[in-house]
Amino acid sequence: MAKIIVITSGKGGVGKTTTAASISMGLAQRGHRTVVIDFDVGLRNLDLIMGCERRVVYDFVHVINGEANLSQALIRDKRCDALYVLPASQTRDKEALTKEGVGKVLETLSQTYDYIVCDSPAGIEHGANMAMYYADDAIVVTNPEVSSVRDSDRMLGILASKSRRAENNEEPIREYLLLTRYVPERVQRGEMLSVEDVQEILSLELLGVIPESQAVLNASNSGIPVILDAESDAGQAYRDVVARYLGEDVPHRFLDTRKKGFLSRLLGS
Repeated sequence: MAKIIVITSGKGGVGKTTTAASISMGLAQRGHRTVVIDFDVGLRNLDLIMGCERRVVYDFVHVINGEANLSQALIRDKRCDALYVLPASQTRDKEALTKEGVGKVLETLSQTYDYIVCDSPAGIEHGANMAMYYADDAIVVTNPEVSSVRDSDRMLGILASKSRRAENNEEPIREYLLLTRYVPERVQRGEMLSVEDVQEILSLELLGVIPESQAVLNASNSGIPVILDAESDAGQAYRDVVARYLGEDVPHRFLDTRKKGFLSRLLGS
């Protein structure tokens, strides 16, 4: 049976889809058959970040409604044979995602895949609830600023109370913290919460810290998960995240300000 991972947050724009794309790609690159599903009905973006938007014919809602089967809707990634994408619908209402329909799709996928990554919409609306309901693990993505962390704290309450595991009194969803758009220099100046501040508020196991990086935007615009950019700090950070998730002991990086070289200090830059 597959492990179902939901990528969630309380606030939009924190990097959930970037995270879903990179983590699913990282798992697949390590030989795990992985499918990543876009739950953001009406506002799909995962296909753009994965670079497969022109190959979308059928979507998640088509499968739920019996208008297409999974083999018709799943899109295999051209860069990694072990990774598939199930896009969201751009034209349907979010209510098209039903608990029974989503459950049947996930059950079918679980027979073939090792990991199912669910890219959740932000907040507590219907699509987000559907994305998290069947989850085994949750990666809570937040930026190091007060409103984002507060909204994530609210999501933790929903994960603990409204999932299938909670309803059935089963072992709780395993929850991890992923901190994105982190700038140590701004933390030092008091303009941004530190890793310790966020952990103190949310009390979650830290899966990783993704530094602010132009590479994220460049990769998204190119339809390439940033984890494939091995030269960028963000790409390296996502590789570390996947390794930690799989149980490897990898030290955290990109938490401290970088020391300037002699020439930089001399020029005052």
